[in-house]
Amino acid sequence: MIRGKFITLEGGEGVGKTTNLAFIKDYLQQHNITVVVTREPGGTVLAEKIRHILLDKHSEAISEHAELLLMFAARAQHIKHVIEPALAQGRWVLCDRFTDATYAYQGGGRNMRSSTIECLENLVQGPLRPDLTLLLDAPVEIGIERARKRGAFDRFEAEKISFFEQVRRAYLLQAELHPERIKLIKANQPLADVQRALIEVIHTLLR
Repeated sequence: MIRGKFITLEGGEGVGKTTNLAFIKDYLQQHNITVVVTREPGGTVLAEKIRHILLDKHSEAISEHAELLLMFAARAQHIKHVIEPALAQGRWVLCDRFTDATYAYQGGGRNMRSSTIECLENLVQGPLRPDLTLLLDAPVEIGIERARKRGAFDRFEAEKISFFEQVRRAYLLQAELHPERIKLIKANQPLADVQRALIEVIHTLLR
């Protein structure tokens, strides 16, 4: 059986990931591709519990290292029980965030060493990497304003603007380091233009 493709959708707060995730799923299904849509952190019962711990505002602060290890603990479950089985069965996996988010949020936002993240990446993922990563990018002020309209902020969304500026810079650095995999999509343009750009990139993977 031909192995499925692994597509990840990345970006900071308010860049339109949810809307465009649904759009990409529909587009792939129109091409008779079986798609598994999932998210990080999350995707399994245990990983979703870890997600709740990570996003909930606690009285006890989560240390940077605890946060990083929780991210990879959830990812280990996700890969073993959802991502790898689906790919092995020939299905395509469409994931809302993956390890690039860890380089952005824990690496950029929390100032953790990329070498530490890379060590955990290799340990947990082995050779697994996305076939394609779509990075939705928009100025932080625009993204935060969009996110604010959604309602109450979670633990990450409540961070300062400077945190999200660092996250964005780290995402853009990842795109520079992996141009063959990460495709930058300007998310502050009209939605129709964003989705046209997404189709152009995804179509190359279909071919």
